[in-house]
Amino acid sequence: MRPPVLDPLFAPVSTLPGIGPKIAKLVSALVGGQPDRDATVSDLLFHIPHNLIDRRHRPGIAYSENGDIVTLDVTIGRHQAPPRHSKAPYKIPAYDDTGQISFVFFHPRRDWLEKTFPEGERRIVSGKVEWFNDRPQMVHPDYSLKPEEAAQMPAIEPVYPLTAGLASKTLQKAMRAALERVPHLPEWLNLPHLQKNGWPDFYDALQTLHQPRERQDIEPQSPYMQRLAYDELLASQLALAMVRANMRTLGGISRKPEGKLQKAVIDALPFQLTSSQSNAIKEINQDLAEPTRMLRLLQGDVGSGKTVVALAALAQVIETGAQGGLMAPTEILARQHFASMMPICEKTGIRLALMTGKDSQKERRLLQEKLDAGEIDLVVGTHALFQGSVTFRNLAMVVVDEQHRFGVHQRLALSGKGQGVDVLVMTATPIPRTLVLTCFGDMDVSRLTDKPAGRKPIKTVSVSLDRLDEIIGRVGAAIAEGQKVYWVCPLVEESEKIDLAAVEDRHRVLQHALRQPVSLVHGRMSADEKDAAMSAFKNGDTKVLVATTVIEVGVDVPDATIIVIEHAERFGLAQLHQLRGRVGRGDKPSSCVLLYKGPLGETAGARLNIMRETNDGFLIAEEDLKLRGGGEILGTRQSGTPGFRIARADEHADLMEVARDDAKLILETDPDLKSDRGQALRSLLYLFGRDAAIRLLRAG
Repeated sequence: MRPPVLDPLFAPVSTLPGIGPKIAKLVSALVGGQPDRDATVSDLLFHIPHNLIDRRHRPGIAYSENGDIVTLDVTIGRHQAPPRHSKAPYKIPAYDDTGQISFVFFHPRRDWLEKTFPEGERRIVSGKVEWFNDRPQMVHPDYSLKPEEAAQMPAIEPVYPLTAGLASKTLQKAMRAALERVPHLPEWLNLPHLQKNGWPDFYDALQTLHQPRERQDIEPQSPYMQRLAYDELLASQLALAMVRANMRTLGGISRKPEGKLQKAVIDALPFQLTSSQSNAIKEINQDLAEPTRMLRLLQGDVGSGKTVVALAALAQVIETGAQGGLMAPTEILARQHFASMMPICEKTGIRLALMTGKDSQKERRLLQEKLDAGEIDLVVGTHALFQGSVTFRNLAMVVVDEQHRFGVHQRLALSGKGQGVDVLVMTATPIPRTLVLTCFGDMDVSRLTDKPAGRKPIKTVSVSLDRLDEIIGRVGAAIAEGQKVYWVCPLVEESEKIDLAAVEDRHRVLQHALRQPVSLVHGRMSADEKDAAMSAFKNGDTKVLVATTVIEVGVDVPDATIIVIEHAERFGLAQLHQLRGRVGRGDKPSSCVLLYKGPLGETAGARLNIMRETNDGFLIAEEDLKLRGGGEILGTRQSGTPGFRIARADEHADLMEVARDDAKLILETDPDLKSDRGQALRSLLYLFGRDAAIRLLRAG
């Protein structure tokens, strides 16, 4: 049961003033509520400002710099209304002792302007100044107040990340109302730790972040920010530690077959295992032999052969008469795994099946009957299959591919499908050590560090978009020699329509310039259309594939040797590295062309340099963490760490270590969270959405 003291924080945002059903949807999408429910007041409060406006800056008109936000004490001049039906803006001149300025409005209501900016009267006006033809102007000022009302304007105003359709004033009003609902909660941190760091309590930290007094209040290293980041990290580490402890108490099953099937799988491979593959298989075999459940992360760069390791591991379990499952994030990927495993399974007698959302009800029923009868050893499918009503006769191991958002909840759902289910999570995104600790703090890690024999390094160059025609010419020459080419266009979140137009436009241009059919794949196409386009490219009916980033994970076309990434400056390092990994899969030398639009910012320039200098995914991941915080590495949000709203891996790595130790100690001294601090910690887990772990206390 959630502690009743938290109820005001779990009310939906639609209970706040100014937020109706339509705005509630926008707010929910912005502040990251669960997909199946509206955001709550606490979701809103954890949406932290990323900047602030200082309205105390009052330089006078003549001394206002271009682009600055200033507050001016002015006298309003005569309004200059445009003629009727004219598209010209409405201008209001105003002046102070130092000079004159124009306030500019587009499509205004005239009666409102005359009331808000009365001619000949004094007003306190605040907004952004722009100098145009050597004259200052302010387009749509933020505030216009009578001198006696000036105190109503906040001196320091927090600036929040916004979304289209949501006005900042609406969000700020809701935020003020939300702050009034924050109750004083019992302290869940260790008091000596609080005092040593000079941190405020939870209530004060939240209030100060949303009503900062100085810029440094919202910096990552401020005591207010550190306090809340630590709370969030502690909630996460405590939940992970509880899941880990629960997995131990539930116990696993020791699986120690002779290893004949595993040996048969390895012998059936058309190549030799690399030393890190052999090592990973050995580590997994040791885990499986233990009576505790396996929870292992298999990290390997693009093309390092994770699937082979997974199949060898699954063979151990299948030899004991149990079943295995492999879960992929997309249907394309599930089909690919199925196709690549099929020849080896046929040779070794493993009964393999594929389950996708496209199966008819009849196919699904037949498959389910075979699973229940134990006539299928290994099933490959997407996530939905493992969460729904699918049952197994004896599920012993699940391999989860390329899914960073695979959280505690899904693990619990999977565990319920069998007895002591062992879990192996595979990721092709190399994750720096600090992030492994945060997101997978409860996992053992195996790394595949060497590339399979015969793989050639990929040559990477960066070229300005001004030289587009030259690049198209080179692509033409390459396909004339029989090579295959990927051409990737970026997705800009703001507008799918514009992106779609850009991709389709590039597709048309290339088809025209190369005088031959070109495949096209983007997110708006149906699964059948995507499959058809991919097959045409794979079979060689087309030599060029134009795509958005949907091809990022797991598209395997060994004879593709060139990838062109348009607007490379818009991508994160990890994403560029993932995309580059689509080529270099055969024995021919491959290249990657990063097309950028200049001039480049410092970070974008650094990113492209790193890509040119190295093919090592782990090195790239560490650099990426330095350049932009942890979120992008795990393919989640633009900043911050996956699943975290306040903590940032690059800024708060030291707190992470402390939170892990703290969580460990808490569970050693108070495993059921029954003490006063334990009860307070339960509130913390609910607040940060980690309450699935509390159910384990009752279950365990």
